[in-house]
Amino acid sequence: MPQITIDIDDEVHKIISKRAKKNLMTLREQVEDILRKSAVSTKNKSGFVTDKIDDTLVSVFSRNRKGRKNNY
Repeated sequence: MPQITIDIDDEVHKIISKRAKKNLMTLREQVEDILRKSAVSTKNKSGFVTDKIDDTLVSVFSRNRKGRKNNY
């Protein structure tokens, strides 16, 4: 398995350690889990989907909503 070295600050280390303890994992296992989930979610996304809009003016001022909906 390839090895990667990363530098994180103390606050991030504390947060990931707390999350690892909550999930009954080691720090290394938690980081691997985070990276694996990120890679899988990126793999499932199919790039940019462009809408077929005939009017270029409408396409310039239109926004595509991406991501999670705000539940406010």
